[in-house]
Amino acid sequence: NIEHLEMDSNSDTYVYIKLSELDSDLDIEFDLEADPDLFFRYFKRVSLDSYLISLVGETLSLEPQPELISLIYQIFSLVVSMYSEWKRLIFLYPQVQVKLKKGKFQVIDEEVSWSSNGKWKCLPFNWKKIWISEEGVSHIRCQTCNGENHGEYEKAPVVIKHTLHPKHSLQLVLLNGDTTRECYCCDKDLEEVFYYCSACDYAMNIACIKRPRVLSLDQPKWHEHTLAQFPRKTSLTCNVCALTHSSCPFYMCPPCDFVVHQKCISLPRVIRISRHFHRIHFTPSFDQEVRCCGVCRRKIDNDYGGYSCNKDGCSYAAHSKCATQSNVWDGKELEGEPEEDIKKIEPFVTVRDGIIRHFSHDHHHLKLDENIDRDYNENKLCQACITPIYFGNFYSCMQCDFILHEECAKLSRKIHHPVHPHLLTLVGRSDLVMDATKSCSICSWRCTTGFFYECSERECRFKVHVQCATISEPLVHASHMDPLFLTSKPGEERRCCVCKELGHCSTNETFNCIECDFALCFKCATLPQKVRYKHDKHMLTLSYGEETSTMTYWCEVCEKKINPKERFYMCDEYCCVTLHIECMLGVDLYMKSGSFWLYCSSKVSVLPNNHHMSRPICSFCKKRCPHNIVFQCLGLISCSTSCIRVKDSKKMTM
Repeated sequence: NIEHLEMDSNSDTYVYIKLSELDSDLDIEFDLEADPDLFFRYFKRVSLDSYLISLVGETLSLEPQPELISLIYQIFSLVVSMYSEWKRLIFLYPQVQVKLKKGKFQVIDEEVSWSSNGKWKCLPFNWKKIWISEEGVSHIRCQTCNGENHGEYEKAPVVIKHTLHPKHSLQLVLLNGDTTRECYCCDKDLEEVFYYCSACDYAMNIACIKRPRVLSLDQPKWHEHTLAQFPRKTSLTCNVCALTHSSCPFYMCPPCDFVVHQKCISLPRVIRISRHFHRIHFTPSFDQEVRCCGVCRRKIDNDYGGYSCNKDGCSYAAHSKCATQSNVWDGKELEGEPEEDIKKIEPFVTVRDGIIRHFSHDHHHLKLDENIDRDYNENKLCQACITPIYFGNFYSCMQCDFILHEECAKLSRKIHHPVHPHLLTLVGRSDLVMDATKSCSICSWRCTTGFFYECSERECRFKVHVQCATISEPLVHASHMDPLFLTSKPGEERRCCVCKELGHCSTNETFNCIECDFALCFKCATLPQKVRYKHDKHMLTLSYGEETSTMTYWCEVCEKKINPKERFYMCDEYCCVTLHIECMLGVDLYMKSGSFWLYCSSKVSVLPNNHHMSRPICSFCKKRCPHNIVFQCLGLISCSTSCIRVKDSKKMTM
């Protein structure tokens, strides 16, 4: 145990250390200038070379002595500079954990568990740790990487004072969990290790601590005068974004009463967003016309800045923060850039009246069928949306069974989708072999058959079904009385009020009501509202059930009871036909028999379930396959994609 440390005031290399060892005091004097090897040899002899010397505070309320920190750093900085094998070994690490709860960090009163946090690349059993109880400090060494993998946390002081937060000290803390918040300075997400003041709930990234403080700046594109940084946290409304963030530093011009957040200074002047056809330009204020934001649908305060469309006759406007969200803006500043004219590519070429050559089936011609008196065939599915041809016109191949709804044949080759900032391209080749891992980024159904749109940007894997690509806002839906809008923010999760599920996929986008808390996921929004059952000549309508219903319904397919409080299909006429949704549509929507796709390099074929013979038994769940299609891979039958598990190229397993 180190009991006493001193450094000669006249020399940076003469150190006196008193240690307690084996119940007897031992005084040692090191003259590092006269004998630099002595210090290193001694630490080897007492086996302290197996530990990385670091210093931490036990709690937020207990700050380590600055003199002791400085002294130990000076000692070991000398040693590190003399011996290459000690380089990058010494650093401080946080021993206090915080967790984000209801928007505020809370200190967790427990010892840091590196394995449970998983924040370090090194395994916890490769860390050696000893305590010096008299000083309340911990000594740690990482034997795996010697600190190489610990990045900017190396040598970050445990407790600091910073000019942006002079009132209290900031403590180095470790984030417990994946949910985080924005840094006070840079507006980016806080890293897993950052500086924090529990008294003010003030947090900063380590990188921001190291940056020099900018007390004043000239930003002529925002204001004609020099802006000065305000030194304290306070609640003032930013002239650029119209928001009040007391946790964000801001600059101001007192004579003009102009206030701007530090993070708003970098906002672009001209952008293009996925919610509007034209470019939109920043404006410092609006005229007195009442207008609502085109993204969040809330009212815009005309006295503050925002974005608006400059095209004649277009009144589109959006809040500054809404327009620059990552799910609507691609991050590109377009000021001074020529406006690109997206060339329209037609999906088909007209050969003659009623006959076309479609890009997805260009080796044959398609003929328009306008017959309104046709028999229903459940096996005739549109190749684009993989839904039956109930009514309306459709194109059919003159040489094979390829079919497209007239609306699907006219789908645009390139579109902008409201929930994605990049241009999307239609993929529609019927002979394309898809990977089973490709799922719709909005509704999570697999994109293995049918048409879909995919992102044109490199490294972007956004993909969307035709159904999700063609639905638009405002959405008038039978599940809710008011129109629904896409108002979700990036990272926001809202539970669907119909299926009660949370976060179907990566985007977590929902259609939301601006009058209440109702939310509808894309999976439910695109579910067919009307279907045709083979044993009923009428169309069945999707019923959303009633909470107070006492009716008893039975499914025509499985002959089990239907919960009247949940969704089901029913005949609106006098047939009294009712079906579960799964019994009507199956569990794997938008799958067409005769198609195939790859799963772990193995071919999976989609086959019709033979209704005239005994239905096959699933090789995995051991139940009879109840739906219209089954899946075959490596000679084994499965009733759904959830049953398919491929262990290797020769064997399938659960």
